[in-house]
Amino acid sequence: AYKDLLDLAVSHNANMIYASSAATYGNAASPQKVGREAPQNVYGFSKLSMDYLSRDYMKKQSINIVGLRYFNVYGAGEYFKNSTASMVLQFGHQLLSGKNPRLFEDSDKILRDFIYIGDIIQANIKAMQPKTSGIYNVGTGKARSFQDIVDILQNELGMTLACEYIPNPFIGSYQSHTEADIQTTKDALGYEPSFEMEDGIKAYVSEIKRIYQEEVK
Repeated sequence: AYKDLLDLAVSHNANMIYASSAATYGNAASPQKVGREAPQNVYGFSKLSMDYLSRDYMKKQSINIVGLRYFNVYGAGEYFKNSTASMVLQFGHQLLSGKNPRLFEDSDKILRDFIYIGDIIQANIKAMQPKTSGIYNVGTGKARSFQDIVDILQNELGMTLACEYIPNPFIGSYQSHTEADIQTTKDALGYEPSFEMEDGIKAYVSEIKRIYQEEVK
């Protein structure tokens, strides 16, 4: 249990950095801000419970405890997640297989805060500083669309496949907009996102190709 890990950290006087999640916000209005949570599934509730427990320990213990709420992460090392890997990877493999990318209708209006793994690593390194205990959002602070992902991937891959649009079966229970409020993350950790989506996909595309050639084909 997470409490056991906290107790272990305390017993060894070791600082703790753990992964929380933007799922704690559910359909909360954008920009999502720490303290305005509204989880809508078990995963989101479990992460929020970790955050609450962590805050209790922050008040009572001298170790540094940092919870990082990751938004929509993409980048190397995610292939093992299969169907839950990022849509950047999944769309990349659709395109490389010659299939027309399939998007929900109005995908240009479905926006997420997509964050490249390089910025996740940056946030974790900066969370190692002393006296930074707290819960922080880790995103770019900018919402981009699923259509943007496909368009950028096609540009990087030199493709012009036509998109296929299908009805969204999740209307009513689907987040239409996520955007991290990262001001407190900047102030407390000195975090500053380095990768626009164009930069992140450009950095990732060679790995997307490698995985496709070695693992998918």
